[in-house]
Amino acid sequence: MPEVTSDSKLRTQETIIKILHIISAFMLVVLGVSISIDTFNNLSYLTGNIYIKIQFWICIYFLFSLLIEFLISKKKLKFLRNNVLFIFISIPYLTIFNYLNIDFSAEVKYFFRFIPLIRGGYALGALIIMFSRKKVSGLFFSYILILTFLIYFYSLIFYVFEHNINPGVHSYFDALWWAAMGATTASSDIIAVTPVGKILSVVTAISGLTMFPFFTVYITSLVQRKTIFQENKDE
Repeated sequence: MPEVTSDSKLRTQETIIKILHIISAFMLVVLGVSISIDTFNNLSYLTGNIYIKIQFWICIYFLFSLLIEFLISKKKLKFLRNNVLFIFISIPYLTIFNYLNIDFSAEVKYFFRFIPLIRGGYALGALIIMFSRKKVSGLFFSYILILTFLIYFYSLIFYVFEHNINPGVHSYFDALWWAAMGATTASSDIIAVTPVGKILSVVTAISGLTMFPFFTVYITSLVQRKTIFQENKDE
């Protein structure tokens, strides 16, 4: 009987975590859409009170979800060690800076808009792995999704800082092409001219070099499994 109770409690905890991750993934979409709307309407450098309010409440939810996961975790110290980064990136920095009248350059403020996205991206990746029948496939598809999001947000930042300065960036799609080519390390004919753009060029290439090997490993694994299956079938 105790075993049944323990299993039931474990399933309940897993369900709670899945629900929290589903909501966090939805929050990621809301943040992404909000930033995109601001960017395409050239509102990136404005105060953006509406976005700041949206980000504030989403950050509060992120902190709340981490608190719930902490409370149901059996190894609380280990949970804190593994999630200390997510605690820091879930803090609503823009709201705090505004409240304390701490001023930064428009560029720095724009970067702070993206910080909570890291938490949402992690939740989305964890969600894909949870719902995948095969953990390897789940990990693979979560990396694809994360890389896609990275390319998109890199292109947004690049567009904001380069489109009025760089003669090669005439529209957002030029920035998207630059980010996609940079992530594949193939590079494009668009060369960054701003300090932010140059830093992004390095970060984008590193992201691609980090992520793309998973494609090779996954495909190799599929081929090996298919080969072994065929050999066993022939026998």
